[in-house]
Amino acid sequence: MKATKINQLSHIINHNNPDEVFNEAKKIFSYNYTNESFLHIEQVYKMMYSLYNGSFPGYGCCNTEYHDFNHINHVFLATARIIDGLNITEGSFNEKKAVNLLIASLLHDAGYIQEDNDIEGTGAKYTATHVSRSVEFTKKNYKLLNLLDDDIPVITSLIECTCTTSDPIVNLSGEDYLCGAILATADIIGQMSDRVYLEKLLFLYYEFVEAGIDGYNTAFDILRKTHQFYKTTLDRLSGRFYAFYDLAKYHFDVRYNIDENLYMTAINNQMTYLKKIIDDTDGNFRNKLHRLNIQEKS
Repeated sequence: MKATKINQLSHIINHNNPDEVFNEAKKIFSYNYTNESFLHIEQVYKMMYSLYNGSFPGYGCCNTEYHDFNHINHVFLATARIIDGLNITEGSFNEKKAVNLLIASLLHDAGYIQEDNDIEGTGAKYTATHVSRSVEFTKKNYKLLNLLDDDIPVITSLIECTCTTSDPIVNLSGEDYLCGAILATADIIGQMSDRVYLEKLLFLYYEFVEAGIDGYNTAFDILRKTHQFYKTTLDRLSGRFYAFYDLAKYHFDVRYNIDENLYMTAINNQMTYLKKIIDDTDGNFRNKLHRLNIQEKS
């Protein structure tokens, strides 16, 4: 019988280091697919790195502290791990679909990035429309990204599946639905498993304030509501998205001999600690979020 191990995602790689994330994703991809196919993903990865760092033609750098390039890396790697788990459990998953899925994961939040002539505020003001803006970014820049015309409808339909205020995934069927559910799942578990997720929620609060989203009068509100909505999120993952998060467990089992879904372990630990913060009556919740140097904003 396989010995039980206590592990964390951060014990595998530094998920906030782009080089480590890229190399890990490339290694995972190579278990099932060709190096030639990964070159298309690599091209988009490099272009997204330039976009978030302010060197993509016509765009400024990323200025949203929650929806940053680290977030993209978390979703990108979660997508790769779920695809690997699918290959392990179900056999060969279509290579072209895998490529488009990983490219969509890299592009899914491009709508937060402002164009050069957009100098007011930050990209957070587009919170409510960032998915449609990500679609438009992809359509507008697909040649720079070296994407094929025929792939654009596929990639943009997957990006739309990351929307949390509507359900565009219901317009898909078969393997297209499966791909949409994988990306939507990766978007959720990628960010919620980040070891600094709770700290970054304070950044998300300021993004919501700039976007004018109702119901968040203080930073504490976002902590409280995140815990309240976790069950709803889990129900959505298990229902609409067919519990595809379970596929990551097979990846960790086969590739690392870890008989555990490290994503769900990390998320459950986050929610347990978040509940302690919410239930604590001393009011110093910021002092309990110490994995980032959070500067209180006025």
